[in-house]
Amino acid sequence: MLRREVITLIGGAVAAWPLPARAQQKAMPVVGFLGSTSPAPNEPVLAALRQGLSETDYVEGQNLAIEYRWAEGHYDRLPALAAELVGRKVDVIFAASTPAALAAKNATSTIPIVFFSGGDPVASGLITGLARPGGNLTGFSNLTNELNPKRLELLSELVPQARVIALLVNRNSPNAERIIRDIEEAARAKGVQLPVLKAATESEIDAAFATLVELHAGALFVGGDPFFNSRREQLVALASRHAVPALYERREFVAVGGLISYGPSLTAAFRLIGTYAGRILKGAKPADLPVEQPTRFELVVNLKAAEALGLTVPPAILARADEFIE
Repeated sequence: MLRREVITLIGGAVAAWPLPARAQQKAMPVVGFLGSTSPAPNEPVLAALRQGLSETDYVEGQNLAIEYRWAEGHYDRLPALAAELVGRKVDVIFAASTPAALAAKNATSTIPIVFFSGGDPVASGLITGLARPGGNLTGFSNLTNELNPKRLELLSELVPQARVIALLVNRNSPNAERIIRDIEEAARAKGVQLPVLKAATESEIDAAFATLVELHAGALFVGGDPFFNSRREQLVALASRHAVPALYERREFVAVGGLISYGPSLTAAFRLIGTYAGRILKGAKPADLPVEQPTRFELVVNLKAAEALGLTVPPAILARADEFIE
């Protein structure tokens, strides 16, 4: 048989393959997930992320693989974990916090990064602007810092007798100084003392509550942070044990017994991040996708926790609350 006939036969055989068989020749895309904490407390947001991906026709295990890297609350591990994902040549990186996003940005300028930021992504150096982020990053900014004065106002309204309100921040958070600055300014305006407590481990959280008792603090403001979110049951249990009214950023704290929270929905943010990743896998450029911000904020109150603390929830808060947990 002549060589050209062999080539013709092979070419005809390839053309005759069914479309699914030819599609299988292309490996499924792989995205990397870079998390600051650990998997178990984040299952709801992971489910939301997968939902967003499915809305763009990507289903984990069917036509998409996800590689997970978790820092387990040790933010100093993030650069090495980001480098691992870059070495794997993933198609997109999900960065689940500002520290994770900064680590990913430092690790690659070419792989698209979709981030969740609890602070100002422009001020932190992640992007150049919200409408046109530029570079290889886009995502969601949840306006955490901008809401902090409002949160302090709510806590003061709920516990008007508290003249000392302690602030708890993660000393390893890149947002820590901004959180402290903003809330100190709001506290001065209200004539409230604001001792600052710092914790970055479980044992330091325990120690912070012991200090809080020594300070005779009338209430506690828990600064937004991924590590605190992963330790929400510990924080809520300690606040209950020490009978300290505490305000949190996330509804998830109130759902496990916390007193009050005010902020955007975390699951809604991660659903959107999932859709952004899907759009990028289909060819969209991160630089052309504006960084989204929340349009709705949830005020959630746990009436059972308020009763246990002997607090009467003011009518103004009752009228504004989006959800009551009993």
